[in-house]
Amino acid sequence: MIKFFTCSLFCFFVLTGVCQKANYKQAEKFMKMDTRALVGSTSVAPNYLKKSDKFWYSYRKADGVRYFFVDPKAKSQRELFDRDFMAAEISKVTHKPVNKQELPISGITFKDDERTMKFMVDTFRFEYNINTGRLVKIDSARKKPTPPAPRKKTGLFGTYSPDSSYIVYAKSHNLYMLRVKDSVETQLTTDGEIKYSYASSGTDTSTARRDARVTWFENSERFYVRRTDRRKIKSLYLVNNLSSRPTLSEYEYVMAGDENVQQEELYLFDTLNKKQIKVPVEKWKDQTIRLFTPGKKVERLYFLRKKRTCDEIDFCRVNPETGEVKVLFSEIDKPYFNNEFFNLSLLNDGEDIIWWSERTGHGHFYHYDGEGNLKNTISSGAWTAGKLIKIDTVGRTIYFEGYGQVKGECPYFARINKARIDGNGQVEMLTPEQATHEAVFSGSGRYFVDNYSRVDLEPKSVLRDNKGKKILDLASPDLAALYATGWRMPEPFTLKAADGVTDLYGYMWKPADFDSTKTYPIISYVYPGPQTEAIPLKFSIKAAYNTALAQVGFVVVTFGHRGGSPLRDKWYHTFGHGNLRDYPLADDKCGIEQLAERYPFIDKSKVGIFGHSGGGFMSTAAICTYPDFYTAAVSSAGNHDNNIYNQWWGETHHGVNEVKSFEKKTVKDSVTGKDSTITEEKVKFTSRIPTNIELAKNLKGYLMLVTGDSDNNVHPANTIRMADALLRAGKNFDLVILPGQRHGFQGMPQEFYQRKMWFHFGKYLLGDFSSDKFREIDAFMRL
Repeated sequence: MIKFFTCSLFCFFVLTGVCQKANYKQAEKFMKMDTRALVGSTSVAPNYLKKSDKFWYSYRKADGVRYFFVDPKAKSQRELFDRDFMAAEISKVTHKPVNKQELPISGITFKDDERTMKFMVDTFRFEYNINTGRLVKIDSARKKPTPPAPRKKTGLFGTYSPDSSYIVYAKSHNLYMLRVKDSVETQLTTDGEIKYSYASSGTDTSTARRDARVTWFENSERFYVRRTDRRKIKSLYLVNNLSSRPTLSEYEYVMAGDENVQQEELYLFDTLNKKQIKVPVEKWKDQTIRLFTPGKKVERLYFLRKKRTCDEIDFCRVNPETGEVKVLFSEIDKPYFNNEFFNLSLLNDGEDIIWWSERTGHGHFYHYDGEGNLKNTISSGAWTAGKLIKIDTVGRTIYFEGYGQVKGECPYFARINKARIDGNGQVEMLTPEQATHEAVFSGSGRYFVDNYSRVDLEPKSVLRDNKGKKILDLASPDLAALYATGWRMPEPFTLKAADGVTDLYGYMWKPADFDSTKTYPIISYVYPGPQTEAIPLKFSIKAAYNTALAQVGFVVVTFGHRGGSPLRDKWYHTFGHGNLRDYPLADDKCGIEQLAERYPFIDKSKVGIFGHSGGGFMSTAAICTYPDFYTAAVSSAGNHDNNIYNQWWGETHHGVNEVKSFEKKTVKDSVTGKDSTITEEKVKFTSRIPTNIELAKNLKGYLMLVTGDSDNNVHPANTIRMADALLRAGKNFDLVILPGQRHGFQGMPQEFYQRKMWFHFGKYLLGDFSSDKFREIDAFMRL
């Protein structure tokens, strides 16, 4: 009787979904799906003709590649040529079979008459008149190509002045100048050395000539050089375990809170008197600088300097003759300046300055004059102006992407906008569709190709004028073959953050054989930002790992968290500052709980989470912070200890403490010879970021850690330290090392990782342990 009850109970568990069979075959099908063959092209890449708005483009569909010619002014589009005719004519010349669906043409260009197309097939050159349909073989490249003329010995390495009078180059890390007319060489510097070099390669030990970091002014009388001091920067090390004899590779790596970071200097050199001027760019300890020169001809020099705390910036102009520095304007932006959309554009030889700022809580463009005076606001409103696409200096207009402009919509989709440089903050939206728009303008700026889509909206390509009016529908993909595979678009949803107020946006992927009467474990794909989020913004068939993973038998979701994308307002994307480990965790848990309440097919007792890099960091933090909520996690290439990750990430997004101290010092007066006491200010920076290692003791669920052993971005030590902490805490976990893989997994190791992830979630969320018997990673395909 007891045996009968036990057997019945087991069957009941199986039938009610406690143990479900993972559909690895279906996942494999979607992972290996040939999207190029199924879908072909999903966007139009226009090739504009010289000095013209006309363009041609190629587009792949189920019947092969077709070529189109577009005349915006005539509002016309037609195929460039008849493919049957072209294949036959090419075959006559090459004496080879030609597939009309895959014409072997390359190097397409147009003559200035805008009707004669030139192209190559193998070594043959052709001209084709698109109006008359006449094809002519103009020559053959079978002749031995004429070798390029050898460069002058003196110009083998180095930078010529605009008037070709001088060449400047580096030898043994110092600068040398050669006067061309008489080959007289002058050594300009003597203080160059390895990692403090004037050469482009600061670690080259060769004494031969090398290119230098030189930029000439147009008058050829002077040039400037930027030099970095990296002598005190410490190194990280990786072992190439796949070489015939394992070798050690060393690379410089600055971590958050490091005492020694890169120091940057700027020098001016005068060619007439060989004078060197060190430009006084220094203001803050460990600052960074960026150089700017307006126009094609270098006549003026500007630089930005940013404080190490990432919250103060000066924009400065350099006098090329004296090296004098003038601060044109400054800005403070706490807790940090947004690096993703920051823009500085110099127009009209520096007389107009376009500056991007989040000073109002939303990113917008501002117009300054050449002396640093604010003239007007270019864009404004409770939305974000982002990527600058084009500047029309003649029409005094800028074109840029805007996010969150339509109230009530998901704020992540980019619309194309234009605004007057001399305007009052009013903008004109050119693309009304709720989607991610990508614009490619013609040289004149009168027209642009607009490719737009969402992950739940088929791609569309249209031609518009610069007022947003649609001129033509261009080629679009045929997704019939894709839908026939069982593929389905993800579904959008909106949630509330843990504060109960902030809207969060995301998508849900379901299996192709989804049955709403069944229940499914839920898996959250995460990336916490703050520079981006995991939400796909454009049409995507595989959506990273999400589409294939759902086929195993899961509902897979991804959504934003406070502290994520800068596409939203400043408060949203800086939410996690000072709390780099924990800030997104409550929102992820709260969002999954809402989805489980909303959809009865979600089993809230079986919750998984996974992510890569910052997502690997977050997924481990989540399962260790809420050990009774998350059942299983897969964390790949995670920066589990941000104290050994790069300086930019940790100090920008968590913060760095500036510690000042004052020290009395005795100095001798150079005139009187008397001693005097001065107080000297000392500045140092400290950083301490909470780690996942500190949470290891909390783990209850099933965690798989993955890293490539050659990751020079997030060093494998991050994963190894996490594994060590779990070992010392007596926890059971899985550790996967991918040989030879850097930060982004590729090829067979990437597929191995993906399948291991399926198996991990299959075991601990579906109760299917069949993968433990697989002796080959894809053994399920032969069952």
